[in-house]
Amino acid sequence: MIFIIKVTTNKEERAVDMISDRAKKKGLNVYSVLRPHGLRGYIFLESEDRDSAEEAVFNLPYVKGIIGKTIEYSEIQGMVQPTIESVSIKEGDIVEMIGSTLKGEKAKVLRIDKQKEEVVVSLFGAVVPLPVTVKIDNVKVIRREDLEDDN
Repeated sequence: MIFIIKVTTNKEERAVDMISDRAKKKGLNVYSVLRPHGLRGYIFLESEDRDSAEEAVFNLPYVKGIIGKTIEYSEIQGMVQPTIESVSIKEGDIVEMIGSTLKGEKAKVLRIDKQKEEVVVSLFGAVVPLPVTVKIDNVKVIRREDLEDDN
């Protein structure tokens, strides 16, 4: 059974660690605890039954409670299965920052880490060229370095 656990926003990782530790120490029937990418304030917990899930999260800091019904894997599949293959950013691309504090800045992609979903870029506006690592979803390709001619 998969349960949705409401937790304090930006404390998802700590909550996952604490739930995991408690489940191991007490030998609970909890199979997995995960923080889905892009979903803030919630984590998923897979356990044999509701009692095991409740015991795993009971009275822990950052945990606000279990959301009522259980869910099927098919409902959360898009959040937990990686979709890295669809990354269309290439080294040498010119990108614009669309998130974080660098919003609106333009940069050149130096390196891509598909496992971590990060890109290393060099900002155009910087006085000293300094590599900056940002999440892939914080950049948007605005120009390709190797423009293919379709003549």
